[in-house]
Amino acid sequence: MPRPSPESPRRAWTARLWTAVRPRIAIALVALGAIAAVAWLAPRFLLGPRVDATLVVRRDFVQSVVASGHVEAPHRVNIGVQVTGVVRAVPVAEGQHVRAGQVLIELDSAEWSAALSQAEAAVSQARARLRQLREVQAPVAAQTVRQAEVNLENARAQLRRNTDLFRQGFVGQAALDELRKAVDLAESQLRASRSQLQSAREGGSDHAMAETALAQAVAGAAVARSRLVYATVVAPVEGTLIDRAVEPGDVVQPGKALMVLSPAGKTQLVVQIDEKNLQMLAPGQKAIASADAYPGQRMLAELVYINPGVDVQRGSVEVKLDVPQPPAYLRQDMTVSVDIQVAQRQQAVLVPSDALRDADLASAWVLKVDGRHARRQPVRLGLRGGGFAEVLDGLSPGDLVLSAKAQGIASGSRLRAVAVQPPDARAPSP
Repeated sequence: MPRPSPESPRRAWTARLWTAVRPRIAIALVALGAIAAVAWLAPRFLLGPRVDATLVVRRDFVQSVVASGHVEAPHRVNIGVQVTGVVRAVPVAEGQHVRAGQVLIELDSAEWSAALSQAEAAVSQARARLRQLREVQAPVAAQTVRQAEVNLENARAQLRRNTDLFRQGFVGQAALDELRKAVDLAESQLRASRSQLQSAREGGSDHAMAETALAQAVAGAAVARSRLVYATVVAPVEGTLIDRAVEPGDVVQPGKALMVLSPAGKTQLVVQIDEKNLQMLAPGQKAIASADAYPGQRMLAELVYINPGVDVQRGSVEVKLDVPQPPAYLRQDMTVSVDIQVAQRQQAVLVPSDALRDADLASAWVLKVDGRHARRQPVRLGLRGGGFAEVLDGLSPGDLVLSAKAQGIASGSRLRAVAVQPPDARAPSP
């Protein structure tokens, strides 16, 4: 028969003890859980929940209006041609900076050069005709007048002598009539020669016609010269070509913009401002702008123009700002963000905008932490923007206010406030 192990009675005793204690352990664990739950929930029910509360602060405050827009010169110059022709050369590229007078487009000008030569030849011919009148025809006409005067005097002298002879009966009537006809003919020739002389002299009809022909020839030469000049298109002002729509070989005609030139000099930012901010804008206000392509760079600007009309479709107002010192990277039509400073306060009392209730009404209020409770506190507001509002009356620096997003907190509710510092109050308003 096997001998019993000395461990057997001890194992049996341990089993009986575990059987007796196990129900009591479960009860003890439940009791401990209940005690822990009460210990955790009791402060919440007795003292209220822990809630973040933002401090009311005193800081310098800048109210600003932010909008986006684009870079634009005060005006743009559309470049085209004034005559129809074939493009021979385009010696500039889009985006190139050009000087005033620099060649932009050259047209084939062989035909216009020939027309100018022909017109200049016509001018030379007209001038030669006028010189001929002055140096040849007028002197010849003067000599013709002198000869006609002499012929007339001789004819009259012969008529006088033969009249005496006729009275004495030595000359017949027929001879006397012939002499009278000779006098009339001489007088007629004198009148004709005098007319020719007057016409050839300055102020006369021939001289006037020659001068008119010269003027017409000069005008024709000017037209031909202008057409030849029009064959070369130059930059009217210094600037940057922001568009080019022409290539060598193209047939071009007047009325079509072939290039767009952005003049050098003043640069403006054109932005659209929400019409609700119109009352805060005024010419002369300073602004800080940045190009979206260079967000880390800042440039100073000044508000110079407010459009008198409102865009009905977008509910916005167009404003323009001058950039006194535009940076080198700025390009035409670049997208920019503009922060216009419309007002500022020194050491203003500020409350976060998310703590305001009925902020758009005259009776704005906040939930202020008053000891262990939340209390409704009316406030009078001043400037607003950048996530903050200026408090003119109702709060003091160091007060704690609750966000309007806090759930389950009403005036009179118990709470345990946890003070939180507000962010920078100089951020621009959206």
